[in-house]
Amino acid sequence: MRPIFAILGAVTATVAVATVATGQATQSNPALAKAVASTTRTPTNVARDQYRHPAETLAFFGVKPTDTVVELIPGSGWYTEILAPYLATRGTYYAAGGMAKGLNAVKALQTANPGVYGKVKLAAFPEEAGEPSVPAGSADVVLTFRNVHNLRFSGVDRTQAAFAEMFRMLKPGGTLGIVEHRLPEGRDSAAEEKSGYMKVSSVVGFARKAGFEVAGMSEVNANSKDTANYPDGVWTLPPSYALKDVDRAKYAAIGESDRMTIRFVKPKR
Repeated sequence: MRPIFAILGAVTATVAVATVATGQATQSNPALAKAVASTTRTPTNVARDQYRHPAETLAFFGVKPTDTVVELIPGSGWYTEILAPYLATRGTYYAAGGMAKGLNAVKALQTANPGVYGKVKLAAFPEEAGEPSVPAGSADVVLTFRNVHNLRFSGVDRTQAAFAEMFRMLKPGGTLGIVEHRLPEGRDSAAEEKSGYMKVSSVVGFARKAGFEVAGMSEVNANSKDTANYPDGVWTLPPSYALKDVDRAKYAAIGESDRMTIRFVKPKR
């Protein structure tokens, strides 16, 4: 992993680099502490807090319990289990993804526990005719976790269109928070289409082209043990263990991937 200041120089960004400690994040925001500590969270998800640092990450992105928050491509609902109760009383939480299958995990949470997840709003991402969508200029925060690389697969780059849609969703002054597997800047960019890793410069480039400004970077989700060079890409590492039992102990010792954590802002002007 390259030093963060070297990366900033490579992308010609002048930003604040900050890490929010767990104690700071929870003491200053008891509602966030309560959501992260919720007994409704899946135990296997809680076990991954050591790698995903939800309290610190959401605090760095400045997510408030009164915000309208859109999570793009929520996958298994890992962050849904935190964001839904956190925003249920005074905020609004959209889970946005493929309406046919992409939101199945969130729908399952709603069915199993409507008291906690019943207020979650579902929306299509990308937009689909006839499906609910996030109104333009309505979101205070848009978040996506380890998903930008998904837009680069199959030889069809949908990344720029996705960033344009993120920009559309946000209010002027709103925040885009991205966590993504980090590819060292010196590697061949072609690796972004197959390894699951992305360069900081690539993510910043897509965001800036869409109109965003870089507001800050954090090393809260960094992992210096991760070389980003494995037989089956990032999925070689936990929790996927794509190679099954082959060198499992070695990959377990590395832990989950090295990740960039970037806060962007939609300009008010």
